[in-house]
Amino acid sequence: MRLKLISCEVLYREMCACVARSPHQIDIEFLPKGLHDLGGARMRGRLQEVVDSTDPSVHETILMGYALCGNGLAGLTARTVPIVLPRAHDCIALLMGSRHKYQQYFDENPGVFFRSTGWLERGKGLIPLSRRQTGVDTKLEELIEKYGEENGRYLFEELNNYQSHYRQMTYIRTGLEADGSFEDRAREEATQRGWTYASMDGDMTLFRRFINGDWGEADFLTVPPAHRVVVRYDDSIIGVEPA
Repeated sequence: MRLKLISCEVLYREMCACVARSPHQIDIEFLPKGLHDLGGARMRGRLQEVVDSTDPSVHETILMGYALCGNGLAGLTARTVPIVLPRAHDCIALLMGSRHKYQQYFDENPGVFFRSTGWLERGKGLIPLSRRQTGVDTKLEELIEKYGEENGRYLFEELNNYQSHYRQMTYIRTGLEADGSFEDRAREEATQRGWTYASMDGDMTLFRRFINGDWGEADFLTVPPAHRVVVRYDDSIIGVEPA
């Protein structure tokens, strides 16, 4: 088969490693991680543009290297080429190899923040986009200058309140690291933020199955032409309906 892979760049190493060993011919298009900061509707709009540009005479199936990602894929429509995507709320489940394993770890470690190779090496361009769209990471002095002392301080506290919910940094190893530098960076970030640090072995099983065409219904959703992705509020996470 000849497939088109559209993936978030945060999964660059994992996807490339599997594509190199796939029995299929796969054309890849990576999109910037900053799309997540645009909000669900605008993120979906950009993904839809790439999906719609896929030539059905060339590619048999589109692989979406994304999870539901804050509903960024809700409403994504297969026009003439079927779409396959993982059943997962976010990419951490893919890195762990199972959405159920992710849920268990999350339940046992409340307030955990995750890092991986992609989250560490492809995040530099995210901060300016994040500041432009949401104000997160904007300096206190900038907000005071723009909104005044009282309003500026209030906005700064609200925009950075998300950090107070985290207490632990967990680095997920996938076996694709060239050395220990990624773990060192994650450990250093945890120290700077005042969080505890942990690491764990990831699992590439879902990536390999995804790229190799093993799309069992329990872990993957196939969207036929003229259908779209919908959110399911149960263990299936996502489903399809006529577009």
